[in-house]
This record gives sequence, structure tokens and C-alpha cells, in this order.
Amino acid sequence: MRFISFFFLLAISLVCHSHEGGNFVQSDLLASMKPGDKAALLMVHFGTTYDDTRALTIDAINEKAQAAFPELKFQEAYTSRIIIRRLKKRGIEKLTPLDALLKLRSEGYTHVIVQSTNIIDGVEMESLRRDVESVLPFFKEIRVGTPLLYSVEDAEKVVKTLGNRFSVPAPKKKTAESIVLVGHGTYTPSTAIYSQMDYMLKADGLTNFHVGTIEGYPTFDTMLAQLKATKAKKVTLVPFMFVAGDHAKNDIAEDWKEALEKEGFTVSTHLEGLGQVTEIQDIFIEHIRFGLKHRMLNIMEKKAAYAAGND
Repeated sequence: MRFISFFFLLAISLVCHSHEGGNFVQSDLLASMKPGDKAALLMVHFGTTYDDTRALTIDAINEKAQAAFPELKFQEAYTSRIIIRRLKKRGIEKLTPLDALLKLRSEGYTHVIVQSTNIIDGVEMESLRRDVESVLPFFKEIRVGTPLLYSVEDAEKVVKTLGNRFSVPAPKKKTAESIVLVGHGTYTPSTAIYSQMDYMLKADGLTNFHVGTIEGYPTFDTMLAQLKATKAKKVTLVPFMFVAGDHAKNDIAEDWKEALEKEGFTVSTHLEGLGQVTEIQDIFIEHIRFGLKHRMLNIMEKKAAYAAGND
């Protein structure tokens, strides 16, 4: 039985897509459908009340997703209840993920691929998965795609994209110009991905790139310490967020900019959401494509395979 278990796990590893860390097995969602089944794509965003950045980010990725997967019914949802409420006052209706899923079920959809535009696998993804779990009995299958930074290979793609987009001369002593990527951050351990990105940027030779977060780690102070250590003089602040909304316009363009200027830096801002970047959009589209062809391997399936080896 140990040999059977070994070959079972080996087979799993061979069919798993490497960039997802071996957590998935090949399984074609659309090919599994029976006559009468209907499939949909639910794009989930945190949301924004700023019309300009919404058009450039959320609306742009929605259009790209619809063009890439015309065989799927398209549905959108926002996770921020505050944003949903504010938009409703302006006559703009946005559904929550739960409401969107129930709407799809009422329309007869049996299979759903859910893709969020979250940057990290944090509390927003946790909330989304709980919504999905609550309606699983009403569908034949629902799959949840991964956020932007799920695997090391995802992070490598983002590092390359940012390096190409904000290429500046290599730091030269006291004349160094630095790029500071400002993420939202979170209070959970998933905030560690921002430190990973900081490390990977520098490991890739982008030593003038630094990462900080508004509500997590690295903090403003840890980022500031790096700037001082490199003797930077000029700093460009860039949102490390899908949209350049409230945090970008207030926390970054005002609070962080003012704080750095008080420290003697010459500061400029590049208020472009990650969702505006074609290469970033393409990563999300690839995650949808991957999700349609692969099923997440339940941890209990792995444990069952190991347990079989002990018989």
C-alpha cells in the first residue's frame, strides 16, 4: 500500500501545474458539464467609488475577461459594503459575492468560476471563500481562482513587470532614486507576502525598489529605514493596489508624501493602479484559464493518500 500511496502522490504532482505549488489537479470544468448545465464567470472586486480608476482597472479587467471567455456568462460583484452603499446613493448598483452567486443560481447556472482581483490571499479571500462555501449545495461545482500573488512564479512575473515599467538607473551612492511600492497590508500572517516582494525585487537587482504597507508590514518606518540606508534623495510613490482609489489619493499622495518630504526627500507620485497594467491583467486572466482546467486538491485527499500507506 505504501507503493500505491507513493505513486498516487507522484501522479498528483505530475498533473499539477507547477506555478500553483502542487495544490491542484487537472480537471476540466467545462468538459465535465452535462446537457442542460450552464457555466458562469464571477469577477469579484473590492471596489472603488472613484469613476476614473474604476474605468481603467475594474472595468478594463471585466472587459478583458468577457472577451477571453465568451462561452461563460459574466457576472460582477464587489466585496466592500461601504463602497456598495456609497455607489447605491449615486444610482450605481453592485452586488455582493453572495448575492451574485444566488442570482446566478436563480438563473439556472450550475458551474461557476470565481475570480477576484485581490492582490494577496488575505482576509478578503477568506471572506470570499466562506461565501462560496455557504452556497455550494446549490451548484454542481464552484471554483475559486487565486489572487495576484499566490505562487512564487506569480511574484516573479510581477517583479519583472514592475522592473520594466519603472526602470530607473541603478542606485549610485547619494544620487539614488527610489521606487516605493505602497500596499494596503493586513493584520493576518498573509502580510508577509509584501516582505517577500521586497526581497524578490532586490534579489532581481532592483535594489532601489522598496515595499511598504498602510495597515501591515513592512510599515512606513521600516520602509523609511531602507531609504535612509541607501541614501536615497528622490522617491516615487506607487500604489501596490489593484485600483488607485481612496488609499492612493489620500494615504499615499498626501500622508506618505508629506511624511517623506519632512524627512528631506524629493517626492513624486505615480498614481496608477496595478489593474491598469496589461501584464497584471494578463496574470488574472491566466488564473481564470488555469482554474477552468484545474481543481484545487483538498487537503483531506492528500491525507487520505498518506493514510493509505499506513495500512
